[in-house]
Amino acid sequence: MEFPKEGEFITIKSYKHDGSLHRTWRDTMVLKTTENALIGCNDHTLVIESDGRRWKTREPALVYFHKHYWFNIVTMIRQKGVSYYCNMASPYLIDEEGAKYIDYDLDVKVFPDGEKRLLDVDEYEEHGKKWDYPDEIDLILKEHIKILVDWINNEKGPFSEGYVDLWYNRYKQLTGKR
Repeated sequence: MEFPKEGEFITIKSYKHDGSLHRTWRDTMVLKTTENALIGCNDHTLVIESDGRRWKTREPALVYFHKHYWFNIVTMIRQKGVSYYCNMASPYLIDEEGAKYIDYDLDVKVFPDGEKRLLDVDEYEEHGKKWDYPDEIDLILKEHIKILVDWINNEKGPFSEGYVDLWYNRYKQLTGKR
């Protein structure tokens, strides 16, 4: 499978532990791919929920996936500042259908003022029982929450100064938007 190229559009699909489709984002523009990572942009992108509901994203958002980390990062570019929504999830893979990962319920939200919140702990516990999450997955996710918080605190990767400007400007160059 070839990596998608800069400027191409891909679909992103999230699944649950039992293999069921959770959510699909159509037409994410690829900004960069490497052997290990993918950076893209969603801007008023169609999202389809597993129950068939459809909606569009409200603002531009950069997406970051990595093949070695159990999280992905959505950087939402809003009038009131940049927010981050970090999904605790399996490392992504790419095939002919697009980028795919398993969503493990837990999320870390970072607000424009830097406040961090761990979200959906109850959903994680409920689904862990329902789908019998292995202890190994639980340990991996807890370790990767620590890694993620270190990235946030030390402004690594998508949390680094200049990341949003660099990649959002690249998106605007590729689309001709101002």
